[in-house]
Amino acid sequence: MASVIVQAVVILLDVIAFGLGVAAEQRRSRATVTPDAAKEYDYCVYDSDIATGYGVGALLLLAAAQVVLMVASRCFCCGRGLKPGGSRACALILFLFTWVTFLIAEACLLAGSVRNAYHTRYRGIFYGDSLSCETVRKGVFAAGAAFTFFTAILGEVYYLSYSKSRDAAGGAPYGGSSIGMGPYN
Repeated sequence: MASVIVQAVVILLDVIAFGLGVAAEQRRSRATVTPDAAKEYDYCVYDSDIATGYGVGALLLLAAAQVVLMVASRCFCCGRGLKPGGSRACALILFLFTWVTFLIAEACLLAGSVRNAYHTRYRGIFYGDSLSCETVRKGVFAAGAAFTFFTAILGEVYYLSYSKSRDAAGGAPYGGSSIGMGPYN
């Protein structure tokens, strides 16, 4: 039987991470080019940096959810054996896809947070090229939030499939021992 507590903790962490990813997309930095008081050079003025914190928060909560899930399932490879069959094969495929979507989500959230925190300062006085106020591209945090959602769904289904295969295996690995053991006389 799958642990309801593990499922609740993982889904709660994933939902909060998803919400933070969406909030980071909505609050990402925007910049405007502003001349200085003497009109000698231009510089970038950024409005907000809160999306960086939201992105890092989403990244950490998603990582915590993944850690809880992997500890509860013993990372699929450790612990007692699983009963061969459809549930184990399904659990293995879902395990792999969960990790792929997790890594993509983490990469998007990390890249968005780093890029959102980067601010260009000003254009040099002697250079004539136009100033580019670099900001994070639209959709980076949204992609991280979407893959967080996929990770949550795949992780929950993985844990259910893993639990079904684990429970079907019984007490001892691969069906137990067929040799009865008794006291020595």
